[in-house]
Amino acid sequence: MSMKPTTQIICGIDPGLRATGYGVVRVDDDDDSVVVVDAGVIRASPEGPLSQRLAELAQGIDEVFDEHRVEIVAVEQIYSHYQRPRTAILMAHARGVILLEAARRNAQVVHLPSTTVKRHLTGNGRASKEQMQRAVTSLLRLSRVPEPPDVADALAIAVCAVNVLRQPARPALGNDDLLIH
Repeated sequence: MSMKPTTQIICGIDPGLRATGYGVVRVDDDDDSVVVVDAGVIRASPEGPLSQRLAELAQGIDEVFDEHRVEIVAVEQIYSHYQRPRTAILMAHARGVILLEAARRNAQVVHLPSTTVKRHLTGNGRASKEQMQRAVTSLLRLSRVPEPPDVADALAIAVCAVNVLRQPARPALGNDDLLIH
């Protein structure tokens, strides 16, 4: 009989090309705790070809995943602003590298929209960076606000993933269920 592990290592990631925030938490189901193991920013050279910056990001993500034996990767979904579609495309490159590194380790991946993360932590899907930083500081009982905001965002993504994974599965609605009869 296999027993479900009581602890899991989850890495929340706020993808970016210049700075990718990461937050690694250990979740213990026995005592219902979430503890920060590590958090920081992976920085890629601001100049240089895109391929080189992506390689630097991959190496940094690789080191974090290996050092902490990450089992679950929670990553923010990309959304496109019509005013800045190029930014969304560049962010998608970074996200692709992160997903590749997760797949190489057979890590489970949780995709989270930023509005879901904000709503889980603050009750408001449009919370400000400052509100998110305060919520993360409070929920994780940190002695100071995580800086830069990329780190707070990554920790928020990790905490949201914990909450989402703990929720019992709900049956999916089919298209027919959405029709009004």
